[in-house]
Amino acid sequence: MSYDRISLPAAARETPAEQLPACPVPDYLEQVYWWAYVRPAALRLFERPWLVNLILFGRYRALCDAALAELGTPACGRILQVACVYGALTPRLYAGLAPGATLDVVDVLPQQLANLHAKLPAGHGVRLLQQNSAALAVPDASYDQVLVFFLLHEQPQDVRCRTLAEAWRVTRPGGKLVIVDYHRPQAWHPLRPLMHAVLGLLEPYAQDLWRAPIAEFLPADARQAPLDQTLHFGGLYQKIVLRR
Repeated sequence: MSYDRISLPAAARETPAEQLPACPVPDYLEQVYWWAYVRPAALRLFERPWLVNLILFGRYRALCDAALAELGTPACGRILQVACVYGALTPRLYAGLAPGATLDVVDVLPQQLANLHAKLPAGHGVRLLQQNSAALAVPDASYDQVLVFFLLHEQPQDVRCRTLAEAWRVTRPGGKLVIVDYHRPQAWHPLRPLMHAVLGLLEPYAQDLWRAPIAEFLPADARQAPLDQTLHFGGLYQKIVLRR
C-alpha cells in the first residue's frame, strides 16, 4: 500500500529518544476500516464536524465535554491521547492545557497524524507519535492521564485487550485512564435496532462492547482499580474512569 499523497510534517514525526522500528498498518485496519481511516478520501469525507456529530446522533460535543471535564479544566500533567479522532476533540484538549502540561498523541497511521497536525495551531507543542496502541514504545508510568476516545470498538478483542493493558501500563500511580466508547443501549432505546444493524455491517468488533463490559477486557491488575462508569444517551455511549 502506498501513502505517497500523504506527507507527515517534520513536527509530527517525533518519537521517543530511542530509534523506533517501522510501524506497519495492522491487517484489520486495512481490511475493515480502509473506508474510514486509511485512504486519503476517508480524511476528506469524515473530517467534517457536522458529519462526525451526525454519526453520533448529535452527541459528539457532549461526549467530548464529558471526556475533557474528566481530564480537568484546565488539564494538568502529562497527558496521552491514544489514537487520533475526527473533529475538534484534540484541538480543544490542547487549548485547555494548564501551564506546564503536555500532550502526546499516538496513532498507527501517519496520515491521521498529519491530519491532526493540520488541525492544531502553528507552532503547537503536541508530540505526534506514530505507534501502535497495542505496543506502545513508552516507559511504564509515563503519563498522569490517558484518554482512549472511541477506539476500542474498532479493535479485535486481542488488540483491544493489549491496547487497554498498554494504556494502563503507561498511567502513573495516582493517575487516571479515561475511556469513552459505545455501550449496549437500554432495551427501550429507539435506535437500538438501527445501531445493531449498522454496527454489524460496518463495525464488526463494536458489538463486543454490547456483549461484555469494558472491565472484561482490562488487564488483571486494572480490574482491581476503582472504576466509575457514566452512561449517555440511553446507554448507547459510556464513559469509564479508572484510577490507578
